[in-house]
Amino acid sequence: MYRIRLAVLCLVVVFVFGMALNVAGQNKSDTEEAVEDMVVPMGVIVLEPDPSVEPKRSPVGFHHAKHFKYDCRTCHHKWEGNTKITNCTTSNCHDLLKAPKKPTKYLAYTEDGIKYYKYAYHQTCIGCHKETKAKQKKMEILYKASEKKKIIVPTSCKECHPKE
Repeated sequence: MYRIRLAVLCLVVVFVFGMALNVAGQNKSDTEEAVEDMVVPMGVIVLEPDPSVEPKRSPVGFHHAKHFKYDCRTCHHKWEGNTKITNCTTSNCHDLLKAPKKPTKYLAYTEDGIKYYKYAYHQTCIGCHKETKAKQKKMEILYKASEKKKIIVPTSCKECHPKE
């Protein structure tokens, strides 16, 4: 009886070990390979217009790592998750280099207007920052003596485009 139990135990160990080797040796899917090859930029990314455009303000220093709590698709809305992320101005996304008609309401851009790179950035960035600020203000009212550290989000032109 002891030998039978020992033999069964050995078979189970061999089976489990064999399954682990089988799983470890399987080919990776395209998605797994793409994610493995992905390089996420850290630090400050300089957002500036195409070289053919004369900028009216200084470039924006975008702190990529400070935005990791958001889904990548918040900004990279055409990204499929397993492909290389392309720059908005080179991907038939927001590649309009001349401003179309100005919006009648602040940050209320038309479908054609949002193709203008500057309008796209402003709608996404300023819109999100204003929303974040409003939530913070609401939280301050609800919890007057909150011990949470306040996150500073720029919403004015000068805060994002400092004079050089």
